[in-house]
Amino acid sequence: MKNIYFIFSAMLLSQVALGQKTLTTNTGTPVGDNQNSLTIGNEGPVLLQDIHLLEKLAAFDRERIPERVVHARGAGAYGEFISAGDFSSFTKAKFLSQKGKKTPIFVRFSTVIHGVGSPETLRDPRGFATKFYTEEGNYDIVGNNLPVFFIRDAMKFPDMVHSLKPSPITNKQDPNRFFDFFSHIPESTHMLTRVFSDFGIPASYREMNGSSVHAFKWVNNNNEVIYVKYTWKTKQGEKNLTADEASALQAKDFQHATVDLYDNIQKGNHPQWDLYVQIIKASEFDKFDFFPLDATKHWDEKLIKPILIGTMILNKVPDNFFEHVEQSAFSPGTLIPGVEPSEDKLLQGRLFSYFDTQRYRMGSNFQQIPVNAPLFPVNSNNQDGAFSNRKTKSDVNYQPSRGEDKPEASQNKFINARYGDVTLNQMKISKQNNFKQAGDFYRQLDEKGKASLIKNLSGDLKQVKNKETIKIMVGYFYLADSDYGKRLAKELNLTREEVEGAIKTASAK
Repeated sequence: MKNIYFIFSAMLLSQVALGQKTLTTNTGTPVGDNQNSLTIGNEGPVLLQDIHLLEKLAAFDRERIPERVVHARGAGAYGEFISAGDFSSFTKAKFLSQKGKKTPIFVRFSTVIHGVGSPETLRDPRGFATKFYTEEGNYDIVGNNLPVFFIRDAMKFPDMVHSLKPSPITNKQDPNRFFDFFSHIPESTHMLTRVFSDFGIPASYREMNGSSVHAFKWVNNNNEVIYVKYTWKTKQGEKNLTADEASALQAKDFQHATVDLYDNIQKGNHPQWDLYVQIIKASEFDKFDFFPLDATKHWDEKLIKPILIGTMILNKVPDNFFEHVEQSAFSPGTLIPGVEPSEDKLLQGRLFSYFDTQRYRMGSNFQQIPVNAPLFPVNSNNQDGAFSNRKTKSDVNYQPSRGEDKPEASQNKFINARYGDVTLNQMKISKQNNFKQAGDFYRQLDEKGKASLIKNLSGDLKQVKNKETIKIMVGYFYLADSDYGKRLAKELNLTREEVEGAIKTASAK
């Protein structure tokens, strides 16, 4: 053992002395030769036992994950958000609870329709997605540079994207196809007008505004609700390109927006945006000549004054583009206490679709990837799946439990909302009647069936270590039928007082 220890120590010391880190395989094994495959003789065939070669090729074959269906081309950066005040009268979101409060962020800018290697000069909406790493978990504001969208219902989203994507025959984007679609969609007129203006080609990611497009609900600690829309306003000044300017720029550099963003950050010219919200109440909806939750409509700042809530600064280029930018995952459903979805039909569909596409791209544990992981501990019962790294050690992966329970934060339940005579809530049904039919079934069993039931049930209950659990279960069965409960109590050696206490506990459930 001593010889092995000294040899190992000598290897490490020699590496340190040389100031080198030895090339290894993915399992940490030092690589002896990364230039030549293992062959029979100098000119012979390559052997299957060259594990390093096989691993290297296999890893190379799998370097790419499916690109995003939309927003494939993008760039991202880290920074921080600084709250402009205490907005707790509007929302219980803690990252907005104190003036000067800083929250780490990651932002990804993108084009929408075109592929991962497409030019950044194309006419297209620009994605503007911000991930806040708050103390209550991650919060994503996922929007575009334009304040409205083409459609108002998620039912049409796949059709819209299909029409804008290249033809399945020619593989070319074709105005015949997308105008054919939009000719059936009159609500697209507003967005098309904006896209075909110069705002359809921002000069750079730094010089464009951003919008949540959708309205969301803000909820305060008194469960009072307001509707908000977010707007990011660039402090660099908003600048766009004409079609001719974009063509000239594309001839020189088809990835100018990424280069511009990263060059400026690395030079210390850190881009900044102010974040504003516009606020309205549900009681004010009828005073507008449009439905305020319609994603094809803009909230006029002359009618609904913007309120500054904070400033964002981007100050760090990711160390690895793939790990941080390509694997970053956003969803308008990544919410925190104090923010809830509105009834916007397009938003409601996005709540599912965005999470679903990331699970397809990166697997069920995409939220464990560092760029997507919250900075504060996750205490979820979700487990397993590809690349799971939760390091769970508990036998209790369910809730509720009398062992290692994860209590709910009842103050963070969804708010009750009324829609005519119907209420949206998180409550038990009114007619639970949990025990009657169990008792009816018990009473229809013959004596042999009842004896078998008691034997089978008590056999498993005797294995339960927590006596309180046993008592409560007996209470449930007693409420179904008194004979049922008494027989079980006798088999489990429970006293009358214990049974009565169990019935009281069970009745309160």
